[in-house]
Amino acid sequence: MADNDNRTEGDRFWPSEPPRSEPYALKGSSGLDWGMQSRLARVFRPSTSRTVMLAIDHGYFQGPTTGLERVDLSIVPLLGYADALMTTRGMVRSTIPPASGTPIVLRASGGPSILRELSDEQIAVSMEDAARINAAAVAVQVFIGGQFETQSVRNMTALVDQSQRYGIPVLAVTAVGKELTRDARYLRLATRICAELGAHVVKTYYCAEDFDTVAAACPVPLVMAGGKKLPELEALTMAYRAMEEGAAGVDMGRNIFQSDDPVAMIRAVSAVVHDSLKPLAAYDQFLRRAALSTQPADQRHAD
Repeated sequence: MADNDNRTEGDRFWPSEPPRSEPYALKGSSGLDWGMQSRLARVFRPSTSRTVMLAIDHGYFQGPTTGLERVDLSIVPLLGYADALMTTRGMVRSTIPPASGTPIVLRASGGPSILRELSDEQIAVSMEDAARINAAAVAVQVFIGGQFETQSVRNMTALVDQSQRYGIPVLAVTAVGKELTRDARYLRLATRICAELGAHVVKTYYCAEDFDTVAAACPVPLVMAGGKKLPELEALTMAYRAMEEGAAGVDMGRNIFQSDDPVAMIRAVSAVVHDSLKPLAAYDQFLRRAALSTQPADQRHAD
């Protein structure tokens, strides 16, 4: 029943206090709809506006990658340490526990295998199915400079159009062809094109020189791709430099699940990304946790 008593007096309405509306601070995202911002806030930790994504979508074009032969055994134990999981709908429905709570960045493009021209991708997942899965974002490969460059860009823009209807952000993944170099000039070109055409987040590679110009020229969050497996200290150093130079997070796969101790590695990466821990300190943390995990259970001490 309605409140018929005269309770309109007093300070509980705070008439002298201006209404509060907190702006969404993630780079380039303040003008997005509430649902889009809410999903991005699941991927990018609100306290830091940064993310540690765990990429395990390699199988969509190259089959069972080393370290991903049994996702249920190698990856599921890592979910609690990742801000988001980049994977495929097949792996989500077959293997990822719904109760894990880890936001899904869903691979939405595909087609060719490693035996064919990789840039010849098509949209492989509808935005409707992404909504069914409760994806926090969808990921699409964009091959700037590739043989099927225009087709891959159209894949992205088609998903961007659908994203406005469903409120699901689009992450554009810039791919580098065999004949293209990963220098700042190319990365500025590729990432800016993706952002200009509507991508809400862009994933790209790190370059040792002028990566800060790549991040500065991209008006939306830039997430660094982990790339090939590196020694742990090198991977942590690359992540640290990327964050210091303007990245909004990392999307690492092989540098985590191919590590000798994936749990210790993802925790060290998270410390670099969210706590700005320097590489040597993060590596020391990794070594201590890795050594601890090899001890018998009754000899371990909580860290």
